[in-house]
Amino acid sequence: MKIHRSIWAAILLGLVTACARAAPAAPAAPASAEQTAIFAGGCFWCVESDFEKLPGVSEVVSGYIGGTVPDPGYERVSGGGTGHAEAVEVHFDASQISYSQLVEYFWRHIDPTVKDQQFCDHGSQYRSAIFTQGLEQARIAAESKARLVASKVLPGPVFTEIVPAGPFYVAEDYHQDYYKKNPIRYAYYRRGCGRDARVEAVWAKAPPVPATH
Repeated sequence: MKIHRSIWAAILLGLVTACARAAPAAPAAPASAEQTAIFAGGCFWCVESDFEKLPGVSEVVSGYIGGTVPDPGYERVSGGGTGHAEAVEVHFDASQISYSQLVEYFWRHIDPTVKDQQFCDHGSQYRSAIFTQGLEQARIAAESKARLVASKVLPGPVFTEIVPAGPFYVAEDYHQDYYKKNPIRYAYYRRGCGRDARVEAVWAKAPPVPATH
């Protein structure tokens, strides 16, 4: 007795489907705990130094973001006109420290009450900003800023931008880990710029930040 070709095809399809249903589902790939966050808070030497103190942060890279000129370089950015800001890309282990904790830490190490400057550095290239990557980071940053504004603990309005991240251009090698390579010059610059004194004054009325570890 001959079985029509279409009947054989139906039988084979049924067998394949049954086997597929019987096979155990492959385990889902675990989400990577390694993530990045991008912040601009004036001189990237200082911001890099601040974030590298945190447990759970594996690396902080200085660079440029937010402008319109491809791969601009330090001379062009520092001179203004490219639209970029000095910024850092923070690499962190989300199982040890959260993006939310990084945002809260960022606030307490900048002066959000000034526009297009940070401490002794003036110009839009030294503006403060949070460059978000994806909707979740944008939500966390926006909610954090809203809470900060509502708290009224600062002596002025909050000018820090929250914007989607564009291309991040890594700065020249001599800028990376500058505070380690040139500790005396770095310490002199930071003290002379009044960064720590201003941060302390700006946040004098704010409650302590919960520990990040």
